Amino acid sequence: MQQLEAFFQEIGPVWAALLATAFTWLVTAAGAALVFLFKTISRGILDPMLGFTGGVMVAASFWSLLNPSIEISETLYPGYSWVPAATGFLAGALFIYFLDKVMPHLHLNFGLEETEGMKTRLHKTTLLILAITLHNIPEGLAVGVLFGAAAMGMHDTSVASAITLAIGIGIQNFPEGIAVAMPLRRQGVTRFRSFWYGQLSAIVEPIAGVAGALAVMYLQPVLPFALAFAAGAMIFVVVEEVIPETQRDRYTDRSVLGFIGGFLVMMILDVALG
Repeated sequence: MQQLEAFFQEIGPVWAALLATAFTWLVTAAGAALVFLFKTISRGILDPMLGFTGGVMVAASFWSLLNPSIEISETLYPGYSWVPAATGFLAGALFIYFLDKVMPHLHLNFGLEETEGMKTRLHKTTLLILAITLHNIPEGLAVGVLFGAAAMGMHDTSVASAITLAIGIGIQNFPEGIAVAMPLRRQGVTRFRSFWYGQLSAIVEPIAGVAGALAVMYLQPVLPFALAFAAGAMIFVVVEEVIPETQRDRYTDRSVLGFIGGFLVMMILDVALG
């Protein structure tokens, strides 16, 4: 871990954010690649995996984002340390809310008649990809913002914590790749196209990661707002998208246990490594 941390410190925050989010993208692709081995996957397996994804995102939102936001605010804005965290958190949630209302998309396990966003005639495949893309924006942003914060030497942030966040998001991206590719394969899409669309859904993460790192490097006063912004965006995605997707079949209890497992894994990673 120390060698990895030294490497990321040497290459700088922008390249570090790019490489870290490229890793999370590749893990998504690894999950999507399972379509070359299987045509379908049981909902009894997929739903708990999606629950795990939600647990990781919620734990990361607090330990990796909100808590550092408050700690940094105590230095930058003494006496008002709650303001950046609360404002940024609300802004992040409203940002994804706006995208959710504007961008046409379809959540996993939902019928075509339940398409959200603006009215469209886009194919169901495209709508599924857009849904996961929307999901991945705050994940890439969170990694980039944390690398930028660590580069500035801000209190309660470190390159190790940014690497830990990238590892946690990478782990939970694996089932996301499966969750996009497998439904497409069941619909008769070829193995290669199912894989292609599955990995393509995470291409936005490196873009968001670099944008997040650049933003906090050049706009230091907005750093605590940016951390909380990423947290608010992630929590909105979990509550509006991930949890409902896991509660539409008979495996709801397994999904909750998956959520608990994901939360524990991310908490342990952040406390032990970050």
